[in-house]
Amino acid sequence: MSQAEFFISGVGNTDIGRVRATNQDSYLCDNKRSLFVVADGMGGHAGGEVASALAVLNIRSYLDSKLATYLQSAEINIGAVAAIVAESINYASMRIYERALEEPTLKGMGTTATVARLVGNSLVVAHVGDSRLYLVRCGYIYQITTDHSLVSEQIRAGIITKDEAENHHLRNVITRSVGYQEQEDVDSYILALESNDLILICSDGLHGRVSSETISNCCKKYGVLAVDHLISEANTCGGDDNISVVVCHVKV
Repeated sequence: MSQAEFFISGVGNTDIGRVRATNQDSYLCDNKRSLFVVADGMGGHAGGEVASALAVLNIRSYLDSKLATYLQSAEINIGAVAAIVAESINYASMRIYERALEEPTLKGMGTTATVARLVGNSLVVAHVGDSRLYLVRCGYIYQITTDHSLVSEQIRAGIITKDEAENHHLRNVITRSVGYQEQEDVDSYILALESNDLILICSDGLHGRVSSETISNCCKKYGVLAVDHLISEANTCGGDDNISVVVCHVKV
């Protein structure tokens, strides 16, 4: 199937939740660029807000500069595109790190970053942290990204169970972040798409409170309009963190 036959359109929103004093999440839902990002910031003072906003800004600008000409070529190497999308996160990491050096009050700030870019009939994904990207297809939901968090690593190592992780006192500790250092290990994925797939990207303010089953059912019922319903559900379940959600529909 040719590149031009696939399209993706999304809706996104963010909410402060019911507990936090500020919203440190940022997101991008750029249908023109077929580019979607969720970033969940962390850091004292205004650090988290600054880090997540810088991540979104610099990821977009880097991809604009690196992909515009490349994607016009007759033959596209999807692996090379995936490398560029991953590099965009490390470009943002460098910019965030430099900003923290310039402003001591922002020292130690960082953010998660989950980036999705449509290329032909594939979704190229790059990921750092514990925000998530899900695929909802034919009534089933699949978590595509792996959480870079302490409890997730302990689950994979068999140290704790998923049930124990839900209320673990360290469940918000992440093991990789964007901006805490100049470079970070970035996970990359290339996802072959099908018509009517739904792609959901969210911060842990959603997936930390709302089950995958509920997320899936809401997406199946409302499509891209599930965004505000999911935010409402997360707030009903406590709203103890900022909540950011992007839902995209793949079509031909």
